[in-house]
Amino acid sequence: MQAKYLLTYFCGIISIMSITNHSNAQNTETVKETYQKNTYTSGDQKLLYRFLTPPEITPGKKYPLVLFLHGAGERGNDNTKQLVHGLSEFIKPDNRIDFPCFVIAPQCPAERKWVEVDWTKTEHDMPAKMSIPLNLTNELMQQTTKNLPVDINRIYITGLSMGGYGTWDFIQRKPDYFAAAIPVCGGADENYANQLTSLPIWAFHGDKDTAVPLIRTTRMIEAIKQAGGTPTVTIYPGVGHNSWTQTYANREVLKWLFNQRRQSSDNDK
Repeated sequence: MQAKYLLTYFCGIISIMSITNHSNAQNTETVKETYQKNTYTSGDQKLLYRFLTPPEITPGKKYPLVLFLHGAGERGNDNTKQLVHGLSEFIKPDNRIDFPCFVIAPQCPAERKWVEVDWTKTEHDMPAKMSIPLNLTNELMQQTTKNLPVDINRIYITGLSMGGYGTWDFIQRKPDYFAAAIPVCGGADENYANQLTSLPIWAFHGDKDTAVPLIRTTRMIEAIKQAGGTPTVTIYPGVGHNSWTQTYANREVLKWLFNQRRQSSDNDK
């Protein structure tokens, strides 16, 4: 681990230890962090992200970890815009009490995508490798699970629009890593549906979505079912591209998510 990352990481630990001593209002705030590591090219690659911790961390107890992937409109380098949609529900005081967890919310750079594909198409082939920002997110997840009290059987992923594509892409590449996934108005490569037959998935889409075709979700769900899986899909009648607001505001969705547990495998030992 590079010295620069160690400094960033230990600063994050200090924030975690101090956050439990602040007021409830301050506890609801995410912490700005940066993950930086040499990857893909000869130069350093940087990932900005927001980090949320449980309101209190009890020694010896492990907590779920949620990865939240924002949409295209929240790309940038301010490490703030990714808070606009969806993530606010995880930050609400009552949800933090009922569903204490770590949350990682990375910000994709403006010139990048979580998955380098055309969102307007009705199908795409999964790229040969993860995009640079998604690969950095993967590395960050690995570091977090190693160094913080994360329950490796309760790691979840969700994302909206561009983040919905990222959610599908991530779980297709690492189907045994997550305990559950909630892709919102995204799309994936149906040829990899057989990878997802054992993963609890609840997908959402509006039937009037003109930005991401509804068929991107329905075809993927049907492909997983044909392969023997049992995913769930909710299609909102009369709803356009914004199918995320009511999804994340629905506490039944959060209850479902946090009730899922991954079965340990020999690779965990």
